[in-house]
Amino acid sequence: MSHEEFPTDEPAVVTCGLPYANGDLHIGHLRTYVGGDVFSRALEKLGQQTAFVCGSDMHGTPIAVQSIQEGVDPEEFALEYHEQYKETFPKFAVEFDHYGHTHQETNRELTHEIVRELEAEGYIYEKEIKVAWDPEDDQPLPDRYVEGTCPYCGATARGDECDEGCGRHLEPGEIEDPVSTISGNRAEYRDRTHKFFEVSELSEYLTEFLDGLEGTPNARNQPRQWIEDGLQDWCITRDLDWGFDYPEIDGDDESSAEDLVLYVWVDAPIEYIASTKQYTEQVGPDVYDWEEAWKSDGEIVHIIGRDIIQHHTIFWPAMLKVAGYNAPRSVMASGFMTLNGKGFSTSRNRAVWAREYLEEGFHEDLLRYYLATNGGFQQDVDFSWSKFRERVNGELVGTVGNFLYRSLLFAHRNFDGTPDADVSGEVSDRIDEAVDAYREAINDYSIRKAGQAAVELAAFGNEYIQRNEPWKLTDDDPERAAQVIRDCVQVAKALAILLEPLTPGKAQQLWDQLGEGGSVHETTTEAVHDAPPETFGEPDELFEKIEADRVEQLNEKLETRVEEATAEDDAETESDDTNGDQSGDMDLEPLVEDRISFDDFEGIDMRVGRIETAEPIEDSDKLVRLEVDIGVETRQVVAGIKQLHDLKELPGTKIILLANMEQAELFGFESNGMILAAGDEADLLTTHDDAPVGMRIQ
Repeated sequence: MSHEEFPTDEPAVVTCGLPYANGDLHIGHLRTYVGGDVFSRALEKLGQQTAFVCGSDMHGTPIAVQSIQEGVDPEEFALEYHEQYKETFPKFAVEFDHYGHTHQETNRELTHEIVRELEAEGYIYEKEIKVAWDPEDDQPLPDRYVEGTCPYCGATARGDECDEGCGRHLEPGEIEDPVSTISGNRAEYRDRTHKFFEVSELSEYLTEFLDGLEGTPNARNQPRQWIEDGLQDWCITRDLDWGFDYPEIDGDDESSAEDLVLYVWVDAPIEYIASTKQYTEQVGPDVYDWEEAWKSDGEIVHIIGRDIIQHHTIFWPAMLKVAGYNAPRSVMASGFMTLNGKGFSTSRNRAVWAREYLEEGFHEDLLRYYLATNGGFQQDVDFSWSKFRERVNGELVGTVGNFLYRSLLFAHRNFDGTPDADVSGEVSDRIDEAVDAYREAINDYSIRKAGQAAVELAAFGNEYIQRNEPWKLTDDDPERAAQVIRDCVQVAKALAILLEPLTPGKAQQLWDQLGEGGSVHETTTEAVHDAPPETFGEPDELFEKIEADRVEQLNEKLETRVEEATAEDDAETESDDTNGDQSGDMDLEPLVEDRISFDDFEGIDMRVGRIETAEPIEDSDKLVRLEVDIGVETRQVVAGIKQLHDLKELPGTKIILLANMEQAELFGFESNGMILAAGDEADLLTTHDDAPVGMRIQ
């Protein structure tokens, strides 16, 4: 990898976490896939050679057990969902260069090759461990069908992950008080010999890797705690009948792994390489060379759900290092997604399903825009039909659509297209500013800011045409009118190019309305100043308003479905088995029953503050010393956010400070206030508009 600013001379690979092929997709799942598609398209807009790849995860215990429950072959079961995903993604304009699946021979060959290399380099050893077993049914229990207590935090956990507590990966046998979720029988541990990858020997390398890793702060910072706590070696085999067999090793005639399969998280990320290789086989190495990307200096970008950060920043780069492959340049980890403030629940049908969205007749670009720009990528995002309507009507209709329709309609009616005039320096400079902001956003791994760069250019266009009032100039100063509209048409062309990654269908429609030939998808930002065609027809409005009564109908449908499903099934909310884009099933804490009086609230002094400096406190894993300007003075505040935020990015950030918090001393530093944040990822609270520093929160 180069770590140079995009675009670079090296080929890029953009991947999304593989979806488990065992259930329908909802819009929470789509967040990472839309994000990956937007980022991939945006790189290409900047002129970066890019391959966008993914595939269905066909292996793992959920698929094995579900197929048994339904009485079908696991491959047949998983392939049905794989085909469904292949059909669904393009309907949301998520267009992978190659979309494969993990059970294909290319992935098997690469997986066996890499595991053999781990063996050859001495990083694999055998160890006898305790494996969960159902003594009544006399069968081993797959990881995800064992529940018990996390030995680290005490929360309820699955056999392989503390998904409701600390999020730590759990090795077989670590979970306490195990119970079979299949039969309800109490499980016992039996001795079994398994294969282990000696990840602990790579701690120094992984620390260096994280030091250079780009992407979202949660992906860079969260894994450091695991390294500091001491890495545990990784069991890479499982007691299952479904998956890739452990490969035969030369000279190992009596391997204890003969009846074991590889853990799903071994072969799943290798599918990234396999899909890239298959893409090269489609187009030829002259168009795209997978080996240059994966074995030389390629720019590898992983876009995932935050629940699988550990797999992509610890286990995966460790495998790549030993096997001689290129390390990822960046990892973008999304936040979770909720629905009307509550977690998605497949069992209670509390979800907006992908097929449901399309059946409602909404254009796919509206959802793409909402998912890509509604909050930072690593932040948790709440979806509601009301918020969806607000964003569509306010930004796409009111800002972008309004400017494009009024300016192009005026151009068509008065000049039959693009006026014969030069673009003004003001507008040319403003387009350059938008492109610079766009490029900066992509290099900052912020698809939200990339969208803002385009929408803010449209807002400028609205302000520009309103300020110059060309309709008043057509008679008195026709040359000036022509020049103003010429500027507006150029802005429209730049918008088509900049909006394409977010709203590809609507961008092509705009491109066609401008009379441009070819595809806007293949046009880079270098074309933003190219003159549009001299003539074009009367434009159509790109975006339509969503009416309030439509939202009421959608909410009623959702509430009815949830009530019906809840009545049928009062069981606990089940988790979504989606490998890599976990975007929903978040259990929210119950509301505190005790209420406070208005007088009590009046006594709370919260102020808008701005972080001036952020410095790590030596010898502390979590604490940071902040200098916070709250208008009347600057406060020193100690906060436990070292692992959750990039400290270099914090200065200049507006936050909310509890100013009359009792002073405290932490690690020898006085803390004079408390910054407010949401959730385990410490999502810093701020203001929606430009409230001044020092303003009191009421």
